[in-house]
Amino acid sequence: KAKLCREAEFDAINIPDGPRASSRVSPLVTAYKIQTGAGIEAILHFCCRDKNLIGMQAELLGCAAMDINNILFITGDPPKLGDYPFASGVFDMDSIGMVKVQSRLNRGIDIGGKAIDSVTKAHIGVGADPNAIDMQREIRRTREKIEAGAEFVITQPVFDTVPLLKFIESVPELKNIPLIAGIWPLASYRNAEFMRNEVPGVTVPDEIMSRMSAGKTKEEQRLEGIAIAREAVAAIRGKVAGVQVSAPFGNVHTAIAVIK
Repeated sequence: KAKLCREAEFDAINIPDGPRASSRVSPLVTAYKIQTGAGIEAILHFCCRDKNLIGMQAELLGCAAMDINNILFITGDPPKLGDYPFASGVFDMDSIGMVKVQSRLNRGIDIGGKAIDSVTKAHIGVGADPNAIDMQREIRRTREKIEAGAEFVITQPVFDTVPLLKFIESVPELKNIPLIAGIWPLASYRNAEFMRNEVPGVTVPDEIMSRMSAGKTKEEQRLEGIAIAREAVAAIRGKVAGVQVSAPFGNVHTAIAVIK
């Protein structure tokens, strides 16, 4: 699938880290195998939920050793949202703190203030939610992330482009670093309902729900989801540095159809 994306001229593959508090193959291993096996760069999500600060620094040094240099720092969903609600959430540091840690490692200094043998060279990314309920908090945290050393921003999936454009205007610092808009081509009306009701940070407007419900078959709904995603890309073209197109249920052909 990663090779198909490379052939379709995608620039990178986004690798989530335990989304919705799930447990899957190590994203670091996945990112390494994709980079070496498919010949396309990975953007590795780095979640603060599952490891203490010592373990997180060790993993960042591992990323540097394996030439995984695009890292998106996220605080992470709490375990109660996933299939293992009994698991402990560590949260020694949030995403802002980890941006500071990586920025220091890029200068050759570890979490204890000691010099390391060689500097890391991570390109530091962070997330943003243009549809946050507490928008003032989201604006404040985004500015703090940039001040801490973030070098690019990827947003939550955008269905209504107006809040995204308002968010960009509200954070003047975004003019200085690339912002990549999340685009999710809805796979079906049921998928739209799930995204709307179950995924934190995602807002699916009523108009989109109506359009998705109009399709009589799942394939008609999938094609409508692609059309909606294409419209969103067209509406923000020239206003963002790029888009991150999701592949619902692993269907990369849907993601490819959005950019063709």
